[in-house]
Amino acid sequence: MNDLRVVAFDLDDTLAVSKSQIDRRMAELLGHLLTEVDVLIISGGRFEQFESQVLAHLDLTEEQRGRLHLMPTCGTRYYRWQNGEWWQVYAEDLSAEDKAQVIEVLTESAKALDLWETKTWGDVIEDRGSQITFSALGQSAPPAEKYGWDPDGDKKKRLRDAVAAKLPDLEVRGGGSTSIDVTRKGVDKAYGMRKLLECLDLKIDNVLFVGDRLDHGGNDYPIKAMGIRTVAVTRWEETADYVEALVDDLVKLRVDRA
Repeated sequence: MNDLRVVAFDLDDTLAVSKSQIDRRMAELLGHLLTEVDVLIISGGRFEQFESQVLAHLDLTEEQRGRLHLMPTCGTRYYRWQNGEWWQVYAEDLSAEDKAQVIEVLTESAKALDLWETKTWGDVIEDRGSQITFSALGQSAPPAEKYGWDPDGDKKKRLRDAVAAKLPDLEVRGGGSTSIDVTRKGVDKAYGMRKLLECLDLKIDNVLFVGDRLDHGGNDYPIKAMGIRTVAVTRWEETADYVEALVDDLVKLRVDRA
């Protein structure tokens, strides 16, 4: 605990229900946590998703915002608060040629595996600049529909394996409950975490990560494989309980040091 400098979180099903805004309790806890340590949110969604799900519901001081780090699209982008706005530190964008190939392969593979659904909510394939995301039921599918589509993960695994075999020069991995994410080779959440360590001059022991997909093959697993301390959760309420206890411990530690 003495060496903890950053607490990192996944977003969907870790800080909030998939594609939904964070609960007031979680918003308040993140504010308390940002008083004690830096916080990183790293997830597959676009920056705009971070804004609508999290940022719009936080009441932070300038100092707290300065301690908040945002890595949308699985760490392929990095934002920090500077001079009153969110500033992009880097973006590992895909080329136009790669994007076109990825979209073609995702479409063909999903149809070949009979995973191209006829009832969807929003775009099935989304160009996020540094990441192409396939969402089987569409970007705006209700959480209940998403959670029921592939409860054992078999559909995602079959699609991921088929796409990866056709795109050996790119990174293909399972994302959320219905999604597949494609980025530049070697650019995943571990890449983002290494960038954070470099930018803040930190060591692995200075970071703790909380996520819901830490199993082998999950999009949080690369962080665990780095050797970073991890806490596995299955829903935002578990995260809230953990953060509440963590904040208490950090406050006690700060008081003892004073």
